[in-house]
Amino acid sequence: MIAFTWPWLFVCLPLPLLIRFLWPPAARAQEAALRVPELGRFDLGVSSSAAPARRHWIGWLALLAWILLVTAAARPVWYGQPIALNRSGRDLMLAVDLSGSMATRDFMLDGHPIPRLAAVKAIAGNFIRRRVGDRIGLILFGTNAYVQAPLSFDRKTVDALLQESAIGLAGQQTAIGDAIGLAIKELRRHRHDNKVLILLTDGGNDAGNVGPMTAARLAAREGLTIYTIGLGARSMMVPGFFGMQRVDPSQDLDEQTLRAIARITHGRYFRATDTAKLNQIYRILDELQPVDRQKEIFRPQRSVFYWPLALAFLLGLAVVWFEVRIA
Repeated sequence: MIAFTWPWLFVCLPLPLLIRFLWPPAARAQEAALRVPELGRFDLGVSSSAAPARRHWIGWLALLAWILLVTAAARPVWYGQPIALNRSGRDLMLAVDLSGSMATRDFMLDGHPIPRLAAVKAIAGNFIRRRVGDRIGLILFGTNAYVQAPLSFDRKTVDALLQESAIGLAGQQTAIGDAIGLAIKELRRHRHDNKVLILLTDGGNDAGNVGPMTAARLAAREGLTIYTIGLGARSMMVPGFFGMQRVDPSQDLDEQTLRAIARITHGRYFRATDTAKLNQIYRILDELQPVDRQKEIFRPQRSVFYWPLALAFLLGLAVVWFEVRIA
């Protein structure tokens, strides 16, 4: 269909008629006349009977050109078929621990030991790229918590900021409560009923101004669902004084608190002991049922003012040509 950006300009259509009837006619010039008995020897190019008919058509052409000019000035726009854009998904925040213990190499990728943070980057990055339709944000926390990426549909930028994060960037300790509190503050700015926080850590809360349980109860009141992921292998071999020894690299992980946070906020707790398990956890999270947002209707549009403008120009040339011929 065609619509007009400035339809009020059509009030200018009767302007030529108003000028014709309200403007005083020009005075006829008094010119000398020559009387001749016949016109046969004069080549006038236009017969006396054809001239009034041509002037009649010139008037109609000029009127049509004026209508086309006003139509072009009203900026006609061609609208295509409406396309429904379904914004289905969640407001989803990722909170990633950057404390010093995230450098522990107890995860394997392609047969090589890698730090925990590297495993999170590889698998959480794929998770972010798959969450089409979600608004995703990123919080990085250690001794302090920071919003690295506010909620956005720009998943590519959020993933890039995650990949650029480094251990110790936010301090060496773990402020779980502050990370939850910051997520609440960020999500509160967006009026949406379905809000999710995925919190990844390999330790216990030993820094910050807000306790994790206090923050969890506040999150529950705000309708924020928290899925907690505890990172770290259950055992690994490390060199010692008497040779290789088996140790527990996750002895600082506070699973009890993480379970309580998930329970209070109606989420779930997951334990990621290796890369495969972490990938499986993200697959489970990927299957969370999205909530349909309000549908947005998009109609492709194209400005077509140049068509009536071009026709008006051609008609104007035709009017000038006929006037010259008659004159």
